Amino acid sequence: MTNYTDQELINSLQNGNEKAMDVLFRRHYSFICRAVYRILKDNNLAEDIAQEVFFGLWKKRENLNISTSVQAYLKRAAINKSLNFIRDQKVKFDDEEKMPVLTNNQFSTQQHLEADDLQKAINEAIDQLPEKCRLVFTLSRFEEMSYQEIATELNISIKTVENQISKALKYLRIALK
Repeated sequence: MTNYTDQELINSLQNGNEKAMDVLFRRHYSFICRAVYRILKDNNLAEDIAQEVFFGLWKKRENLNISTSVQAYLKRAAINKSLNFIRDQKVKFDDEEKMPVLTNNQFSTQQHLEADDLQKAINEAIDQLPEKCRLVFTLSRFEEMSYQEIATELNISIKTVENQISKALKYLRIALK
């Protein structure tokens, strides 16, 4: 089975073939770990998220419709999971900051519900950004990286970073009106 193409393996995987999953895992695992590591800079998290990507592939095996290469599909899934991890960590951090405010009862329940609704809307809008735009925006806003750091990390120009941030902010303004 190691001689099969990725597409042949996916076809076999759709029929529940565990060996196909094993071959795909061995073939792409280190690549996915590296893709995640470039974003999160943590080997353990990279391995965890890579495993989640393959678990998700297994769970979705019967309904897979991969229009790109398998490697591109897995990389996109890994990047999305990484960005979601960053967003979720930011939300948890924000929630912890809100705790003293909640205990002081300075804001009404209605205001907290509205704030939660707004946060959900923001997260959904960020999720709708194109992949590269979302990556640049997330690194800038949630990881607090400078434009230069983002440009260096993603091997793109600072002007591209500026354009992606501008594009993201414009989209978010429209989406959150």
